[in-house]
Amino acid sequence: MKKPRFILAALAASLLSSHAAQQVWVEAESFADHGGWMLDTQFIDIMGSPYLLAHGMGTPVRDARTTVAVTEAGSYKVWVRTKNWVGPWEAPGAPGKFQVGVNGVKLEKVLGTEGRDWLWELAGEARLSAGQAELSLHDLTGFEGRVDAVLLTQDAGFTPSADFAATNALRRQSLGLPQEAPETEEYDLVVVGGGYSGMGAAISGARQGLKVAFIQNRPVLGGNGSSEIQVWAMGGTRRGLYPHLGEIIEEFADRASNSPAASPEEFNDKLKEQVVRAEANIDLFLNTHVHGITMEKGDTLKIRSVTGLDTRTGKETRFRGKFFTDCTGHGSVGALAGAEILMEEKGRMGMSNMWVLKKTANPKPWPATPWALPLEQGDFPEPRVLEPAGVKNKANMTGYDLGYTPVENAEDYLHGEWFWESGFDQDPINGLERIRDWNF
Repeated sequence: MKKPRFILAALAASLLSSHAAQQVWVEAESFADHGGWMLDTQFIDIMGSPYLLAHGMGTPVRDARTTVAVTEAGSYKVWVRTKNWVGPWEAPGAPGKFQVGVNGVKLEKVLGTEGRDWLWELAGEARLSAGQAELSLHDLTGFEGRVDAVLLTQDAGFTPSADFAATNALRRQSLGLPQEAPETEEYDLVVVGGGYSGMGAAISGARQGLKVAFIQNRPVLGGNGSSEIQVWAMGGTRRGLYPHLGEIIEEFADRASNSPAASPEEFNDKLKEQVVRAEANIDLFLNTHVHGITMEKGDTLKIRSVTGLDTRTGKETRFRGKFFTDCTGHGSVGALAGAEILMEEKGRMGMSNMWVLKKTANPKPWPATPWALPLEQGDFPEPRVLEPAGVKNKANMTGYDLGYTPVENAEDYLHGEWFWESGFDQDPINGLERIRDWNF
């Protein structure tokens, strides 16, 4: 009786291998060339992974491109996980339209037009030879088209589920991700969150002799004080009973002339990274989003490790530590560990739009936006003229090495702000994508 069981087991393994060979899963973030598409990592806790976003302000962005290995020749259905982001409001126009190209040929179906939430749209079919195949994402509008994953399958009867949990399970299976991510050596201190507080904690710990794992989910350090958000460094340092307060921050704090600035370079991301990498006791992990934790066995109060997702490759790593510092914007590590959390039911801060206006000699064209809210000049704060770097912030005139070239003709820029906000009483975590999309 043992021999037949062995044969059946071998047959089952063969069928699984055959099925896997007929299916190719491509994470959008793994595209070799993102082109003009941006990697959006804000919603990993909801989505399970980042996605590519065509943020072109009404001008179609350059194609994203990659190649994939096809092990078996044949006809493949091409499924794309995407979203009509104005669907929740039943707004007309479906602004985020795009197409998929296979080996230089665009499939006819225009995507990003269906439903009210993330789903799989069938882009079409393509006949592929064994070997390398090229995929491309061709934006049609420049208005926030988005792609989470592309799935090629020879199974004509297979339709991927729109369910988030089912999608993540299929993702892990298709990519061969282990059930438990590999674990690092034990660090003395694991700092999660690369804003000013995280930078201060990591550098301070390293200078006291601790081996530090410093984890940041963005490609740059600084958080709100980076070129991505552009909130300049303010506040009191070296005060009263705390004469050394802020000394570390002063080593890398920006000397921007305005907030937001005419040039993002004024926030000096390069300097921030240089200061951190100069510390021999710090291992820096950029583009790594912590989305899970492991507690010590038998101890519900002690964290053993945090699980970080590489936002470019999808690979996971567990960072083990003796101590952990939660410097995330939402207190994510504490929440994952079961710490008590408090969130006001109403009156919370919203999600902001940041903008800088630039004067031009002639009016600029703008495509029709039937899906957008009607806004007038009075809906925005009165713009004000930017001052050249070094005029408003006197520290820029004291010989401090700016690390950038101040923007030319700063007088041509009109300073916007973050005053246009939305989503005040909505869930700032699970509802974050919808809040952000409303601002678009």
